[in-house]
Amino acid sequence: MQPEPVLRIEGLTVRYGQLVAVDGLSLEVPKGAVYGLLGRNGSGKSSTVRCLLGQQKPASGRTSIFHLDSWKQRSRIMVRAAVVPETPDVPPWVTADSVRPFMVRVTPRWRSKQFLSRLEAFDVPRRKPFRKLSKGQQRQFSLALALANSPELLVLDDPTLGLDAVARRSLYEELVTDLADRGTTVFVTTHDLAGVEGIADRIGIL
Repeated sequence: MQPEPVLRIEGLTVRYGQLVAVDGLSLEVPKGAVYGLLGRNGSGKSSTVRCLLGQQKPASGRTSIFHLDSWKQRSRIMVRAAVVPETPDVPPWVTADSVRPFMVRVTPRWRSKQFLSRLEAFDVPRRKPFRKLSKGQQRQFSLALALANSPELLVLDDPTLGLDAVARRSLYEELVTDLADRGTTVFVTTHDLAGVEGIADRIGIL
């Protein structure tokens, strides 16, 4: 028997005026899978992610996570899911040490020890403001934040942007594979076929 889908997209269409960014996309991602959605810049990957996470209402179609409607039940979904967006959304003044007390208060599943250990592995300074980190360190900081929530689903929107070859390999070979081994479902959008093909068990192309 096939595992139940954690994530489902049905006939998704996204328009910006006359521009059709996504045209009738349908896919399913079963529990524990690593799904790579490949496409060039501008192919509709980020629009798909925004609809999937309930941040944008599509022109037509439906998206769901954990059998919950993304647009109507986003708050319930995000308790169990985490995302690393294409453009980091961490406030520029935040440091690793300053964000921990806040996250402990607002996130029941938050794991400070896990957060700090991943920052150490990524060699990201704990007391430097987010705006002063390198682009690669900002991506790694965002990833460590997402993983510290112990998510059942991790959504990575072009996660290798700004990462050098070593950090890219660490992400794909160690982090994503480790999460999959523990049953975490991973949905990766990327233009990096060479990086994702070794770890994804399912691939879609936009």
